[in-house]
This record gives sequence, C-alpha cells and structure tokens, in this order.
Amino acid sequence: MTEFLSPQEAQQPHDHSRCVSHALDAAEQVCAREGARFTVLRKRVLELVWQSHKPLGAYDMLETLSRDDGRRAAPPTVYRALDFLQEQGLVHRIASLNAFIGCASPEHRHEGQFLICLNCHIAIELDASAITQAIAGEANAHGFTVQGETVEISGLCAQCQEAA
Repeated sequence: MTEFLSPQEAQQPHDHSRCVSHALDAAEQVCAREGARFTVLRKRVLELVWQSHKPLGAYDMLETLSRDDGRRAAPPTVYRALDFLQEQGLVHRIASLNAFIGCASPEHRHEGQFLICLNCHIAIELDASAITQAIAGEANAHGFTVQGETVEISGLCAQCQEAA
C-alpha cells in the first residue's frame, strides 16, 4: 500500500501533490480489490479532498469543479461521488464541519478519530485502537451496538499554539 504522511508531517508546509498521488494510488488499489468503478468524477473529487489536510465542503468542491474544470456538476453529483468514496473507506466526513477529509489508512476499514485545529482548520486523523476499544466497551456495558463512530476533538495544533 502507498505511504501517507504522518500527522506531524501533515502539519508542516509541503507539496500536496505527493499526498494526492498517494491517495489516488491507494484508491485505485482499493477499488480494484473491491471491484468498484473509480470514475473520472470520483477521482477528481478525491483529488480535491486531498489538496490540503483541511476538511473541504461539498459546495467548495462543486465551485472548484465549475471554475477549474468547467464541469457543470450539480450538488447531488458531488454528494454521490463523496458517498462512493466514503463507502470505499477513502474519505471521512467531519460532521461538525459538514466537510470531508481524505483517509490516511484506506487499506483497512476503521472508524475515524480526528484532531481538528480551531485556528488553521487542519484535521489530523488518528487510528487509535484504544479509543475504538474504549467506545466499544462502554457501549457494550450499556447494551448498545455501535454501527459507526467518528470522534472529533477540537483544539489548537502545535503550529498554532507556537504562533500564539
């Protein structure tokens, strides 16, 4: 599988084309393994999601598609592409921001845990099994079956703390 940046590397200024390239390679592999069609629009939406490490809203993607690509895509078209990317484990939805971010570990299914900076809006994906286990344990103790989990933790990233 392809190599993504660590959370610390993602916070540093860098060329996002590496992130986009790795994400597209991973998506090709996931879709081939699952027998899913990775259409031109789905690929383009994934590229837009990976342009930075900041969550991006569907309407922002729609605006970019119209402006940069000359596509006259309707909101449902972008949402269908995002639904597909979510189903394949290639993006996560950040509910508190109504936005999407690329998944740094698409090779295995997992739930998302995110550190979201209130200042610069970077989102750092964690894959902490201890958090997932704690949630499952507490849910089980209450007779609750978890069907989905996204943990969103807001605060200030290291760079924004340093700058303050």
